[in-house]
Amino acid sequence: MAGYWDGPEGEQCPQRTWLATRVGAAAGLVGAAYRIILLRPGSALAALQTAAADSVTMATLGAVFGLSTCLSAQVREEPEDPLNYFIGGCAAGAVLGVRAHSYLTGTTACLGFGITATLMKIGNKEGWRLMGPPKL
Repeated sequence: MAGYWDGPEGEQCPQRTWLATRVGAAAGLVGAAYRIILLRPGSALAALQTAAADSVTMATLGAVFGLSTCLSAQVREEPEDPLNYFIGGCAAGAVLGVRAHSYLTGTTACLGFGITATLMKIGNKEGWRLMGPPKL
């Protein structure tokens, strides 16, 4: 997602949404591969349906996140505010709750995705690193 962080927030919404959608689809394919290997569907068609459903769901979550984040940055006129990322993550979590037909899943995913996205934004802004040698 190197291209996602390039440029100011709230601009180039279609490109950012497309990038988030692609990352979501890739994550969905990886998750579907693990699910197919671990749960062994009964047929090749069932495996294909699982892979397609998981990939489309994750791509949709990525698209909702990218679009919500970018639009909230535009509407609120505060492009660098981490709250925009919470809004995007919460919107993606709500979509997951709708997909699961569960209020509890939607609420939990909203909070989980929102907090995770907010921490990612703050970490990127402040230069946090997850891996690599420490800065001295």
